[in-house]
Amino acid sequence: MTGPEPDDAGDTRAVRRAVRVVNRQITVASCLLVVAIVAASALVVVHQSRPSEMLEPPDPGSHNFYVDTDLVLLALVVIGLGAIVFAAVISRLIAARAVRPLGQALRMQREFVADASHELRTPLAVLDARIQLLQHRTGPDDPAHDALDELRTDSRALIDIVNDLLLAADVGPAAPDAEPTDAADAVTAAVDALRVLADERGIALALAVDGPALVRMPPTALRRCVTALVDNALDHSASGSEVDVRVLTAGRHVRIQVRDQGSGIQGIEPDRVFDRFAHSDPSPGAGRRGGFGIGLALVRDLVVRHGGQAEVASTSGAGTTFVLSLPTVP
Repeated sequence: MTGPEPDDAGDTRAVRRAVRVVNRQITVASCLLVVAIVAASALVVVHQSRPSEMLEPPDPGSHNFYVDTDLVLLALVVIGLGAIVFAAVISRLIAARAVRPLGQALRMQREFVADASHELRTPLAVLDARIQLLQHRTGPDDPAHDALDELRTDSRALIDIVNDLLLAADVGPAAPDAEPTDAADAVTAAVDALRVLADERGIALALAVDGPALVRMPPTALRRCVTALVDNALDHSASGSEVDVRVLTAGRHVRIQVRDQGSGIQGIEPDRVFDRFAHSDPSPGAGRRGGFGIGLALVRDLVVRHGGQAEVASTSGAGTTFVLSLPTVP
C-alpha cells in the first residue's frame, strides 16, 4: 500500500494542526466554565455548611437531613473532572468533523492549480516562441520592435507566474536520503543570474559567503527562493542603492540574509508579506510594483517544507532584511 502524496501529507498535517487548535480552544473554554461552576457550588456549600436550621428543633412531623460537606465538595470535584474529560473528548470529535472539509478543499485547490498550470504551460511556451521568432524577423529600426520586446517581457512574466503556481501545488517535503546542497553555491548562482538586472537599474548587488554550507534542500528550489528574495529587493530599491546578500552559518542552521535599502514595508504587517498576493505601499523611487505576488508565499512554503523558516528580520525607513534559515546537514 502506498503512502499519501507529499502534498496530501502536507495538507493532512495542516488539518491536524487546525483540529488541535480548535480542540484546545474548546477544551480550555469548557474547563474554565466547569471550574467556575464547581467553584461557585463549593462556595455555596461552604457558606451553608452551618445553617441556622441546625440550631432549631424540627417542626412536628418533619425531618431534617444533613449531608457531610467534605463529601459534597469531593463529589463536585469528581463531577467537574468528569465534565472536563467529557468536554475534551467531545470537542476533539467536533473539531475533527468540522475541519474535515478543509482538507478536502485544500486537496481540490491543489489539483485545480496543478491542472490549470499544466494546461497553460504549453500555449504560453508556444506564444513565447512565436514572439521570439517575430523579434528575429524585425530589425531594431522596425516600429514594432519595442512593442515586441514588451510582449516578450509580458509573456515571460506569465510563464514565471504559471511556473510558480505549479511549483506551489507540486512541492513536497525534503526526501530524507536527498543529496545535500551547498547553499553557498546555490545562492551564488542565483545572485549572479540577477546581476544584469541589478546593473540595468543602477543597483549594486553585493554577496558575502562564509564558506560551504550543506543543507537538505534541492538546489533548484533553493535558487528559486533566493531569486525571489533578491528580485523582490531589487523591485523595492531605488537606483544608486545596494542590495546585500549574505550566507552565514549559525550553529546547526544556515542563514541566508537579503537586505535592501528601500523605504521598508509600508501599509501591511511585515509577517503578511508571505501571504499570497499581499500588497504593500510602493517604495518611493523604487521598482515597478508594491505587491509580492505568490513569490514570497512560495518561498515560505518551500523553506518550511524543508525544515526551515522564512521571516522578516527587520524593516524600517533604512531598508528591509529577509532571512531564510535552513538546518545544516549533520
